[in-house]
Amino acid sequence: MRILPVLCALLLLMLQGVTGLSPVRASAQDCERRGGFCSHRSCPPGIGRVGLCSEQEFCCRMRWYP
Repeated sequence: MRILPVLCALLLLMLQGVTGLSPVRASAQDCERRGGFCSHRSCPPGIGRVGLCSEQEFCCRMRWYP
């Protein structure tokens, strides 16, 4: 019975990791609200992909390096 709490904790940790693997799916308005823009197929060089606008468009945003 001591192993049950350990298994529950392990299961919760695995489920948290699964949700973080997929990019955030949003609309064009959500992308613009986050400071980004929608780009077809890929983002320009130096611009990072931060989510999806649709199946073929990515939400791109400038990478900031402090």
